[in-house]
Amino acid sequence: MEDSDVPTAADRLVELVERGDHESAVGGVAALETAATDERKAALRSLRTLAESTPEAVSPLVESLSPFLTDEERAVRLSTAKLFVAVAEGDPDATVPAVSALASRLGDDEEFYYVRARAAEALGYVAVERPDEVASPEVLADLRVGLAFDESEVREKLAKALECVALGDPSRLRHRVPALAEHLTDERELVRYHLTTALVAVGCEHPDRLRQARDEIRERLDDESAPVRGRAVEALGLAARADSDETMAEGALPDPDDADPFVAERVRFAARADGAAAATDGEPATGDGDADSDPRVGTLASVRETTEAVAADIASGGGEAECSSCGLGLPADGPPMCPRCGAPREF
Repeated sequence: MEDSDVPTAADRLVELVERGDHESAVGGVAALETAATDERKAALRSLRTLAESTPEAVSPLVESLSPFLTDEERAVRLSTAKLFVAVAEGDPDATVPAVSALASRLGDDEEFYYVRARAAEALGYVAVERPDEVASPEVLADLRVGLAFDESEVREKLAKALECVALGDPSRLRHRVPALAEHLTDERELVRYHLTTALVAVGCEHPDRLRQARDEIRERLDDESAPVRGRAVEALGLAARADSDETMAEGALPDPDDADPFVAERVRFAARADGAAAATDGEPATGDGDADSDPRVGTLASVRETTEAVAADIASGGGEAECSSCGLGLPADGPPMCPRCGAPREF
């Protein structure tokens, strides 16, 4: 048999996982720890591909794969973090055994920032379903402090993780509204969107807290991004519903006849909320609202249902890929090789 026909440790591991022989696969993971760097990366990428379509196939290996988050090779750590993102997105409960290891990567100031970003993203997916497992004061502090990083891709992942925490349990961020609002002027659209969404999620259960960020939220009414404007309007509507002192000045809201549909629906919600607040102050309400508007706008269930699709639409307009080896953002019309590490880009 030629050497090229001999199955590698990576090949054998993926085959065991695909067969569902997880007991043997755990042994394969152990054997992989002493394999060459390229083989470790190849196995982790193959497992990630499998996890993206069938996360439950990889879930039983989460605990045994966690040591690769501290591998001596940065590319292996990044591949492992990406793998856990795929598993956490599809099976967040199964990712709980890796929470401690992921939190350690996030909190390590000397760790490669793309590894920290992916660790944050994985933790965020877990937080939606299991906030008690993730949203410790230490993890929340690492996420919030990380919003000041210069690396824009990292800020996006950290903001997304904070959004996920708020979607999982809005109470976790009710005391951090001013800290989130500080970053609503971030140059990256996704950062602004994730943070305004997090504020809306908090406002669904604790609308009184939004008054602490009233001015910052109002500034987003003129944001160039329609999704950000829509979330800002939704947040102000929640605040107005909770407090008659938060009624909005005439003309403050975007025009629902001219706005993006996402914005327009939230303008109608805010107008109804504004009218309800005025009525509680002894004035007549402005009406019962548009019969065609979604009555769930301004609810946590609605935010959970809409935010992923909106974020995906925003991301799809960026035209940026990511180096599979080192994580560098690569423009769509960029070179075929990564300028940082020299790895060929994957399409």
